[in-house]
Amino acid sequence: MFKEDAVLVPLDEFMNHQITDTFASVLQSDRSWTEKVCLSVGAKDGSMQVGFGLGKYLNRNVLDCYSGIARGVEQWTVRASRQLYPNPDVYGAGPIHYEIIEPLKKIRIRLDKNDIQPIAFDIVLDCSELPPFLEEHEFRRQLGGYRVDNDLVRYHQVGTPTGWLELDGVKHTIDPDNWFCTRDHSWGVRYGVGDEPTDIMPGIDSSMFPMNFSWSPMRMVNPDGSVYGIHHFYLKMGIPGVPEVCQGGIEHADGSKQFISSIDQQLKFNPINRRLLGGDIHLTLDDGSRRTLKLEVVSDTGFHLGTGLYFGLDGKHHGQWRGELNIEGEHFSDCSARETAERIHQIRDCIVKITDGDAVGISNIQTTVTGEWQSLDLKADDSFW
Repeated sequence: MFKEDAVLVPLDEFMNHQITDTFASVLQSDRSWTEKVCLSVGAKDGSMQVGFGLGKYLNRNVLDCYSGIARGVEQWTVRASRQLYPNPDVYGAGPIHYEIIEPLKKIRIRLDKNDIQPIAFDIVLDCSELPPFLEEHEFRRQLGGYRVDNDLVRYHQVGTPTGWLELDGVKHTIDPDNWFCTRDHSWGVRYGVGDEPTDIMPGIDSSMFPMNFSWSPMRMVNPDGSVYGIHHFYLKMGIPGVPEVCQGGIEHADGSKQFISSIDQQLKFNPINRRLLGGDIHLTLDDGSRRTLKLEVVSDTGFHLGTGLYFGLDGKHHGQWRGELNIEGEHFSDCSARETAERIHQIRDCIVKITDGDAVGISNIQTTVTGEWQSLDLKADDSFW
């Protein structure tokens, strides 16, 4: 008796197989299986920012992606989705393209001129200064149930970009002296993929509970010009039995890392739209030493990931089938307005200046704070996801 394997694809030529099947298949059939990249490129003066993401859903036969530009409180986004078969190793759809120039060092992202929004770009991210660093493996079961809701590997990396972007017919140069970039790459079973099934008992909605989340990879520069990285991941939820999550560390060019053992955030938020206003993050390292990161929000610019379908947008979610090819997008004139913020969610790549002793960096930080937090002067009545 023989098993029928998946079809051969170009990746099968390389000697990287880890399961007894071709690269057109993964080990499990869960339709939430996702491989995803998310990138941010921003001007250090906060004038503009590029957002980019791409997801591959083998068990859904879908690849979707987004590209966008934020300028102050304005944001333009183009999304594309296509049938994955028969090109699972082509990273892009419609006008959006992702190219690996040199693995773990150089990535190219492109948005061609299109009829959806007046934006385009062509950017190379050089991340060769610091190696990528794996984050702690994420594993979580469904609240109120037994199914694995999240089983995810992720690494992140910081660097410098080169290229250009065009907005409303005006081209702007992107150079390493005046711009920064961050990226992450994850794969595994992921939450928020596709529509929730209607024929099973719904799990407990985590958005019903208070949550305080922040995540950031930071590229730091010492006075002598040497570079190091800082990564932090903080999650505190008001759910009995769910522990606080503190992870990250000080990352060095030789691949070594000083791990964080605890995080004490002293951040401030606008109660209307829950945008980050700045503050301090106090870190305790595993050797007992402490350091304080001072965060200053550079401008109103910050790319909202909701337009890339994080946590959904107008009933649309990651990995949904939209036909052989679908291209769409929108423009928001004021993402800070409460009504708009509720529609595209809190989570965004906020551009911040970070001070760590004598070292200074410019990077992006993602935050979401829901529910009531008396210490932050945030009320339950003002909450939204």
